[in-house]
Amino acid sequence: MSKSVTVTIPATTANLGPGFDCIGAALTLYNILKISEQDLSPEETSTQAMITVQGVDAERLSTDQDNLAYQAFVKLYQHIGQSPPPVKMEINLGFPLARGLGSSATAIVGGLVGANAFAGSPLSQTEVMNLAIAMEGHPDNVVPALLGNCQLSVAASQSHWEICEIPWHPSIIPIVAIPNFELSTTEARRVLPTEYSRTDAIFNTAHLGLLVRGLETGKGNWLRVAMQDKIHQPYRQSLIIGYEAVRLAAINAGAYELVISGAGPTLLALSDATSAPDVALAMAEAWHQFSVKVEVRSLQIDTQGAEFTVYSEQ
Repeated sequence: MSKSVTVTIPATTANLGPGFDCIGAALTLYNILKISEQDLSPEETSTQAMITVQGVDAERLSTDQDNLAYQAFVKLYQHIGQSPPPVKMEINLGFPLARGLGSSATAIVGGLVGANAFAGSPLSQTEVMNLAIAMEGHPDNVVPALLGNCQLSVAASQSHWEICEIPWHPSIIPIVAIPNFELSTTEARRVLPTEYSRTDAIFNTAHLGLLVRGLETGKGNWLRVAMQDKIHQPYRQSLIIGYEAVRLAAINAGAYELVISGAGPTLLALSDATSAPDVALAMAEAWHQFSVKVEVRSLQIDTQGAEFTVYSEQ
């Protein structure tokens, strides 16, 4: 009998406008990671992982030891003071890489959760979360990928985070438009200023407070104002061809507002259920005018986060 662990991890959308690097929400798009013991004879030894990838952008993901999910797997074993066992990893990608949907967060969370389950769950969920934040460098994607729902992450100290779930009103529909071009997080961060004015800081503080209440109540008038931002979006818009045209098309079709999902280039619109089909169509048509192929999906908020199953195989 050999042990296997399967982990299902949701995509995420981060920032939601003014919540730069601190707010993220889990979406109903998923990557799946299966980890199994390598079938070795008593004479054989192996410290290497056998990694296979299928699904969206599968050919672009490393199958060597630098694979991020495997690095996370090894990281957890190092943290508990054990050598990682020889394993097979099967990765099934349900959404594209480098699009602002938290693909790196799914790899980190999947590798850590899978390793913890494989090792007999020596770490608590909070300990796994802290490892994930340390690997990613910021919490906005890894926290909702692990916990599900919409989450606000606040640094209480250098080594402690307070995590606050933000209620998401069921009438609010997240609509993602995923274009056929990439935007690296490194490039998206490079264009940001190193300092901001007091006016811009106050602007974002006020809008973040309104965003939290707007998400909780579903009040469209609040969301239309709350999703405005002066910290990252004004500087990243120029990196996304057709951004303003897609935004105006979404709003004219009934969206409350449109923002950059994470570092982009995926764009996120929030809408009510009645307007959602028109918003999705308008976003696609607007981007097609710029010869951009795009996949538009009306989604829901994932409420479970990363889920794992441990089982034995013959």
